[in-house]
Amino acid sequence: MFLEIVTPEASIVTAEVNSITVPGINGRFQMLKNHASVVSLLEKGTVTFTGSPTITEGFEDRFTKDEDGKWVLEINGGTLEHKNDKAIILAD
Repeated sequence: MFLEIVTPEASIVTAEVNSITVPGINGRFQMLKNHASVVSLLEKGTVTFTGSPTITEGFEDRFTKDEDGKWVLEINGGTLEHKNDKAIILAD
């Protein structure tokens, strides 16, 4: 599935990913390929995903990798829309 993360500054990452985990307002949840369509508000927390992302130059320092090899991004909140195997996160 395709992932794009957009901040007020720029689109900071695009990637083909296997899974995405986000901090939804009712708790963390994960999306896998062919996940049902969803729109959710996001709370402060971490977005994690697996894949080989293209990170926009100048934003590399916002991402880390955890012990399982997942990419990690700290956000202050935002929104998520997922449909047709494409997830767009508008993050603060």
